[in-house]
Amino acid sequence: MSEDTRAAVPLRWWRAFRGLPDGLRVTTYVAVGLVLALVVTGLFATALVRRPLPQVSGEVEVPGLSAPVTVLRDAAGVPHVYAETTADLALAQGYVTAQERFFQMDVRRRSASGTLAALVGEGALPGDRAARTLGLRRVAERELALLSPDARAFLEAYADGVNAYLAQSAPSQLAVEYTLLDLDGADLAPADWSAVDTLTWLKAWGWDLGGAAAAEDEVARVLTADAVGSTRAATLWPTPPDDVVPVVPGGAVVDARFEPDATETTTRNPLRPAPGPPGAAALAAAGAALDALPTWAGRGPGAGSNAVVVSGERTSTGAPLLAADPHLATEVPGPWMQVGLHCREVGPACPYDVAGFSLPGVPGVVQGHNAEVAWGAAAAGPDTADLVVERLRAGAAGDEVLVGERWRPVRTRTETIEVAGAEDVEIEVRSTRHGPLLSDVDPDAAATGEASTIGRGADLDEELAVAVQWVGLRPAPSLDGLLGLALADDVEEARRATAALAVPPLDVVLADRAGTVGVQVAGAVPVRKSGRDGTLPAAGWRPEDDWTGEVLPATALPFTTDPLDGVAVAANQVPVDQDYPYLLGQGFDPGQRASRLRDLLVAGEQSVASVEEVQRDEVSTLAPVLVPALLRIDLDEGYADDGQQLLRGWDLDQPADGPGSAAAAYLNATWRELLAATFHDELLPSTWPDGGPRWIQVVGGLLEEPDDPWWDDTATDRVERRDDVLRAAMLEARDELVRRQAQDAERWTWGHQHLLRLTSPGLLGDGAAVGLARRVVEPDPWPVGGGPGSVDTTSWDPVLGFEVTTGPSMRMVLSLADWDDSRWVALTGVSGHPASEHYTDQTDLLVRGESLPFPFTPEAVAAAAEDELTLLPAP
Repeated sequence: MSEDTRAAVPLRWWRAFRGLPDGLRVTTYVAVGLVLALVVTGLFATALVRRPLPQVSGEVEVPGLSAPVTVLRDAAGVPHVYAETTADLALAQGYVTAQERFFQMDVRRRSASGTLAALVGEGALPGDRAARTLGLRRVAERELALLSPDARAFLEAYADGVNAYLAQSAPSQLAVEYTLLDLDGADLAPADWSAVDTLTWLKAWGWDLGGAAAAEDEVARVLTADAVGSTRAATLWPTPPDDVVPVVPGGAVVDARFEPDATETTTRNPLRPAPGPPGAAALAAAGAALDALPTWAGRGPGAGSNAVVVSGERTSTGAPLLAADPHLATEVPGPWMQVGLHCREVGPACPYDVAGFSLPGVPGVVQGHNAEVAWGAAAAGPDTADLVVERLRAGAAGDEVLVGERWRPVRTRTETIEVAGAEDVEIEVRSTRHGPLLSDVDPDAAATGEASTIGRGADLDEELAVAVQWVGLRPAPSLDGLLGLALADDVEEARRATAALAVPPLDVVLADRAGTVGVQVAGAVPVRKSGRDGTLPAAGWRPEDDWTGEVLPATALPFTTDPLDGVAVAANQVPVDQDYPYLLGQGFDPGQRASRLRDLLVAGEQSVASVEEVQRDEVSTLAPVLVPALLRIDLDEGYADDGQQLLRGWDLDQPADGPGSAAAAYLNATWRELLAATFHDELLPSTWPDGGPRWIQVVGGLLEEPDDPWWDDTATDRVERRDDVLRAAMLEARDELVRRQAQDAERWTWGHQHLLRLTSPGLLGDGAAVGLARRVVEPDPWPVGGGPGSVDTTSWDPVLGFEVTTGPSMRMVLSLADWDDSRWVALTGVSGHPASEHYTDQTDLLVRGESLPFPFTPEAVAAAAEDELTLLPAP
C-alpha cells in the first residue's frame, strides 16, 4: 500500500462516520467517553491501591539508628533483620512491621482502646463503648512501669521505628483503607505509636484467649438455668471424659511447688453451696456487652490451638520436633507476621538471634525459636474471670455498692468517644472493687437493672448491676516473658521466662538442642476463696465470694520435661490430673482433638513431613458420635436416604472435595439441623448451640437417652423422641443441600458450603466508604475441609451458617536437628496491602496443605533472599 493510500484510509473512515445518523454518532461518542473514563478510573484506582506498597530494596534513612541495618526478604516477602545493637534491631522491626501492617496495628490499638469509631464511624460505637468500659488501656498505662528496663527499652525502640515510618508517610501511603475512609470524613492522621499501644493490644489479645470465654460461659449458664431449670441446664456442661490425657499427666504440688514426679497432694477447695443465679436480666445486659466487644484474637468453640512436641526418641533424626498451629479468627491481614531478628554478633550487647511469628504491634517473636530453644503455645483455658452481681443504690454523694453490711461509693468516670461523621458520644463508666460494670454498656441496661431487684430482703430502690473481675485487669509484665523466651539457652531457662506471663494463660511446649522437651502451663490464675468454682456469677455483697487477691505462684503451675510416651500435646484440654489441689477452671475442651493428636503422633516415627500431615488431619470427631445413630434411622429409599447412604463405609475424613466430601457435607448439615431442632425451642438465642466440642459431648450423652425431654419440641402438640428428631434433621439436611448445591447427593462437596472468608475486623458499619473499603481489601473465599474438633480445626457456627469462623492462623513445624529444615505458613501473606503479591499468597498454600521453607542460619537466609533493603542512620 502506497503512502498516499495509507493516508486516505483514516479519511474515508472519518467521512463514513460523519455520514452516520446523528443519534448513532452521539451514542458512539458516549461509548468512547465511557471507555476512556473507565480506563482513567482504573489507572487511578490502581495507583491508589499500589501507593502504600513499601520500599523493599535499596537504601532509606531512618532516624534513631546508630548503624546500618540490613533487611533481607525472601520469595514470600518474609523479612530477616540484621543489626549491630538491640536498640537498632527493635527499631528496625518496628519500621519494617509498619511498612507492611500499620493499618492493622492502628485498628488493633483503636479497637482495644475504644477509639475505632473516630476512624470508621458509628458502626464501631458499640465496641468502643464496651472497650472503654473494660478499660484495657488504663491498665496498660499502669503496666508500663512494671516492665524490666531491658524490655521497656526494646518496646520504646520498637515504637520509635514505627514512628520513623509514620513520619515519612502520608496516610494514603500507609494503607489504601485510609484513602477510602476519607470519603466518610474519618480522622485519617494516625497518632504516633506508643509503648502503651502495644501493651493495650496485648491485653485485648489476653482477654479473647483468657477472660472472654469464662465470662460468656457464666452468662450462658445463668440464662440457661433461668430458661429450663438448673438440673437440665447442668446436662449442657458435662465434665471432660476421664480417658483424655491432660497436658501434664501426673505430678503433685509439694509445699506450693509443682513436682512432676510427686504422687501426694492435698486439697484446698472444699465445696460450699454457691448462690443461685440472681439478676438474669442484668446478666443478659452484661452478656450483650461481652458480645459487643470486638473480636481481637478469636472467640467461640474453635478459638484455641494445637501445640505439640515430640522427643528425639520418636523422630527420624534423633532430635526433637516442635509444632504449633493456633486457631484464631479468620481475618485479613492475618494475626501473625513472620520475621527474623538477628544480631550480627550475638553477645551481651546484642543477644537476639530469633525467628518465628510476631504479632504486628508487639516487638519480638511470640512463637518460634532461637539458636538453642524452640517454643510454641496453645491457649491453656483456665478460668481467669468472674462476673459479679452487685447491689447498688443512689446515695447522697452518688451511687453506692453494698459490701457486706455497709454501703461504699461506686467509682465513676466520664469517657468521650469521637465518631467519624457524627457527634461525639459521652458515656459514664461505673466500677466497683471487683471491676467495671459491664451491664452499663447497653444504653438500656440502667432501666434493666432498676427493674431487677434482688428480691427477698432488698429495698425496692436497689439496682442490680454486673461487674467483671478479670485477672488481666491487674497490671503484670507479660512482655518480659515473651522477650525472655527469645533469650533462653535451654528448656529450663525458657520455663523460668514463662513465669512473667500473666495473660493470656498458655500451655507452652518447649524443646532444646540438647534434646530436652516439655510443656509448661503459664499465666496468672486467680485464687478464689474456698468453695467458689467460678461457674456462676458471684454475689458481690458477700465477702466470702471474693477472690483472695493472690494468683497461683508460678512455681505451682504444672509442667513436665519427661512427657508421657515422649510426646506432649496441648490442645486446650484439661491441663493436669484432677488431683491437682488448686482450682484451674471448668471450661476446658473435652479432649477429642487432643486424643486424636496423641494417637497420630505415637503411631510411628515422626519427621517434619509427617507432623505436617498430622496438622492437616481433617477426620471428624463428630462422626463417631453421630453417624452410628443416623445409620439406625429408617428412611424411605431414594431421595430420602441418599444422604444416609453416603455415610455407609465413609472414612470420616472431611476434605473440601473429592472422596468423602459429600458425606462430610451431609453430616454437617444434619448436625446443624439437629442442634436447632433439639435446643432452639427452649433456649434463648444468645445461648443456642455453637456446635463445638462441648456440644458433641452433650449430644453424645443424649443419644443414649431416647426419651430425654431435650428431644421434645415444646412448640408442637406431640411429644418428639430422639429418632423423630434425627429423622427430621436428616430429611431437612437433604433438602438444604439440594437448595445449596445439587439434587444428586454424590455431587455435594463440603467445600461448597464450608468457605474460608477473610474479613477486615476494623471495617465496621454500613457507611459507603467502609463498604467500598471492604470490597477492596476482602478477597474471595476459599473452599476448605475440616471442622470443629478436627485437628485441622475450621470451626463454623450453626446459627450463622457453614462459613469458617475460626481456623488455623499459621502452621509451624520446627526441626531441632537442623533449623533450616523447618517449615511454616501463615493464614495470609506478610503484607497488609491488597496490591501486594504477598497479601494472600500464603492463604493459597495453607488451604492446599502446603508450607514454605523456614530459613534461619545466615547462609540459608542469604540464599533465599530476593530483596535487600539497607536502613541507614539519618544524619
